[in-house]
Amino acid sequence: MSLKERINEDMKSAMRARETAKLGAIRLLMAAMKQKEVDERVMLDDAGIIAITDKLIKQRRDSVTQYDAAGRKDLADAERLEIEVLSVYMPAALSDAEIDAAIAAAVAQTGAKGPGDMGKLMGILKPQLAGRADMTAVSARVKATLAQA
Repeated sequence: MSLKERINEDMKSAMRARETAKLGAIRLLMAAMKQKEVDERVMLDDAGIIAITDKLIKQRRDSVTQYDAAGRKDLADAERLEIEVLSVYMPAALSDAEIDAAIAAAVAQTGAKGPGDMGKLMGILKPQLAGRADMTAVSARVKATLAQA
């Protein structure tokens, strides 16, 4: 079953179970997927859906931070619930060792020598790790690796 079909089935089951919060989060994801398909006139594959889901989760995390800072626990909790629902559709996260191995392989592939080669490395790593690792953390690790080189 493709990821798109799984999301659709989860939406139907949330409707049947009257889980309004879960249903809202799934509808949000489906609307973002449909918007991307219409805007770019493409049919999304699993990688495209994962990219959209990752973006939505990142937006929710930013909102949680802002709501917590403003003392709006109710809104922050709603965003956390959406993060939980959306996280189900993400692939398993990579371990630190796997991320380091991917960085080492990219360095060997590009022959990166210093901080000026960061763009080359991130260009190779982003398609490999997107959705499976926090790219901000990966970027920091790449920067640290290149600083040592």
